Order: sequence, then structure tokens, then C-alpha cells
Amino acid sequence: MTTITNHLPTTELQALDAAHHMHPFTTNDELAAKGARVITRAKGVYLTDSDGNEILDGMAGLWCVNVGYGREDIVNAAARQMLELPYYNTFFMTTHVPAIALANELAKLAPDDLNHVFFAGSGSEANDTNIRMVRTYWAQKGQPEKSHIISRKNAYHGSSVGSGSLGGMTYMHEQGGMPIPGIHHIGQPDWWAEGSDHTPEAFGLARAQELEAKILELGADKVAAFIGEPVQGAGGVIVPPSTYWPEIQRICDKYDVLIIADEVICGFGRTGNWFGSQTMGIKPHIMTIAKGLSSGYAPIGGSIVCDKVAEVIGACEFNHGYTYSGHPVCAAVALENLRILQEENVIDHVNNVAGPALKSGLEKLAAEHPLVGGLNISGMMASLPLSPHKESRAKFASDAGTVGFMCRERCFANNLIMRHVGDRMIISPPLVITAEEIDVFMTRAKKALDETYTALKEQDMLKAAS
Repeated sequence: MTTITNHLPTTELQALDAAHHMHPFTTNDELAAKGARVITRAKGVYLTDSDGNEILDGMAGLWCVNVGYGREDIVNAAARQMLELPYYNTFFMTTHVPAIALANELAKLAPDDLNHVFFAGSGSEANDTNIRMVRTYWAQKGQPEKSHIISRKNAYHGSSVGSGSLGGMTYMHEQGGMPIPGIHHIGQPDWWAEGSDHTPEAFGLARAQELEAKILELGADKVAAFIGEPVQGAGGVIVPPSTYWPEIQRICDKYDVLIIADEVICGFGRTGNWFGSQTMGIKPHIMTIAKGLSSGYAPIGGSIVCDKVAEVIGACEFNHGYTYSGHPVCAAVALENLRILQEENVIDHVNNVAGPALKSGLEKLAAEHPLVGGLNISGMMASLPLSPHKESRAKFASDAGTVGFMCRERCFANNLIMRHVGDRMIISPPLVITAEEIDVFMTRAKKALDETYTALKEQDMLKAAS
């Protein structure tokens, strides 16, 4: 049996990784040649790599470590549950206490009549569940032809075949036979990149009205649901104009189309409310949850379902589920995470301390830095679109993502994690980050942007696309 002490030299760890570990969303041959970054431990908002560098995690892992790293109370909750009941399934008319308690707590936290939970192991699995559930719902109501689902271009809803089809990222659809039949995509509400000379309000309304046009094209009797993230996360932190979601809600209500709000990133405090649907004024029939549900300490996801959908699904045998639906250890971890969020008033901290500090610092960067073309922000998720000519919101002449990648590499060189999506820099730190830690973030972010700008000038890359 191979054991790895903490730890082998970095080069040996990289060699082992390259020999056997296939990374997600990666050209593994290129990574093997370069060598993966090896993270060995974490505390609070900082990661430590195998060379001893302390790195400020401006992405909370993958948008998920809301309460920060190293929370011993979560570790203890997992250990207690492992000793008491490490695993049992929820098939065959069986349940267990952690799943019961977590479903009950989520029903309390979720808005309106979202009172029922179907557990999964991830957001991808939960969105696969949602495809099955909304189609089963309409079939049980005598409308099996009402099976089409409308999503948005550049949306991200997971990477399984079903959830990847719901997403609107063409580079994913080019592999693996996606999208599956019955999934359709309309334009995204990205005013900064696609709004041209329209006001944000006019653009938001126009993009929402694409939904009505698509429903009429397909036939209202054929459309089961519309799915959208309250704020698009992996698409580039696209905060929709204020007119967008009210019009989407009106259209879905008019044509009896279910709304699935994908809260995988937005949920559990990220936008300053328990759920992004509350921030955006959406009244969904189903909410997809994962990530912040456990702060990434254990893999768990689910669908929070409204009364009217749950009543119909509950009247039939829903032939769907996962070995790890409501896994007792993951449920116990999620419960402890929710306790921390509530008892430590983390959402108040987002609204009164961390959120204002992050917004103030990013607004200063957006106003003063020649490379930053704007700011998209909602609570503790934000993006800085980079531009060679900020006044016109111009794109770079280089291939999309070239400049963003350069900036990301300068962030890593300065012990900061900011992700890039195309030529946008993405920010989503742990919700518990302090004002002082945000100051450190801003100092390192500005240095990375300065170094990127200098490199672009030296390489004659500050050119706008024609």
C-alpha cells in the first residue's frame, strides 16, 4: 500500500500526481510538464503549499469554503457521526437521524413553501435529479409532452451528461454528446460584454424576453422548466440587471413553467442572504444546493422542492436516487456548518463587514486601475472584467482568456488565488474573511494586476479586438 507522509519533496509529489492522477478541466499532459501546485494544509482564509508558501484563498476553494478552513467543530461532528453511524442508505423505506435533521433545518431556512429536500452528492447530481423530477412532475399531471427545459448560454449547472447539458458552455458540449434532447439555451444577461449601447435595464428586459420567445417557439405545452443561477458564477460572476429576474418570473408564471434556481454557488450567504433567490426576488419551485451547504468539508448536494411539486412526486414511486443520498456523515457536517453560519452571524458579517470592505476595495481598483474595465459584485462574489480600453468595454485582440490567464499566474506568484474566466478575474473568498484580510487581498490583487499590465505593455498586447 502506498502511503505519503506529510510530506515528500514537492518534485516527488508532482511526479506521483502526474503519473496517476487525472485532473478535472485540465490538459493533463501540460500539467504534468509544468507540475501541479501541491496544497498541504489550510487555516482560516489561507492555504499552505508544499514549499511553505501561505496563499490567500480568494476563491474559497471552488466557491464553497464559506466558514473558512480548519474548523475543529466540523471535524468533531464528522468524527462523532462516523463512530455512531458511518453510513446507511435512505432507500427501502429507511432513514436516519442526520438526514431527517438536515432536511428539517433546510426547510426552515428556505423561503416560502420550499419544504422538501431530495439529497444528492453534488450540485451536478442534484441538477440531474431536477431534470428527472420536473419531467416526472408534468407526466404525473397528464402532460408528458411538457418535458423541455430552457437554460442560458454560458451557464454552468454541473459537468455530468444531464447537468452539463443544462449548462450552456459550448466547449463542454463539444465532448460527450451534449446537450441531451429537450434542453435549449437563450442569451445570458451579461450587460458588460454583450449590452452594446443599451442601458443595463433595457438589456436585462430584452434578454429575459428571449425566454418568452423560446417558450412560444417550442409551445408552452412543451416547456417544463427554466433553470438559472441567481448570479451566474462560473460564467464570470454575471450579476443580471435589475429588470431581468422580475421579467423571467412574470413569463414563467404566465406560461406555467417551473423555475429551478441553481443556488449551488449563491446559496448559504454568498450574496448576503441565505439564498440568492431572496437577493434577486425569485420565487423558485426547486432550488439546487451544494458547495456552501457543507462549506466543502464533505460532498453533499440536493434539491429543495416546493409543496406543489413534492405532492405530485410523493404520490408516485420516483425511480431515482443515489447510494450517498443523505449520507449520514455528510449530513452531520452540513448541520454543523449551518449551525456555525447561524450562531456566528456570518450573514450579518457579510452584509456589515466583509461585503462592504470587499466592494469598497474592488470599486477603487475598478475606478483607478487601467486594466480593469468594470466591476460585477453581489455580496461576496465578484468579477473584474479586464479590458485594453475600459471606457468602451473593449475586448482584447488576443484569444479570449489569454490576458486572464496571465493575470491568474501573477496572482499565484504573489500568493493570491483569483480565478480567471476568460478575461475576467473572479473573486469569491470565504464569507468569514476579515476587513484586515481583505486589505491583504487588495494589496496582492493590485500587485498582480500591475505586473500583468506591465507585461502586456512590454509584449505589445494592449490592443482591442477590431
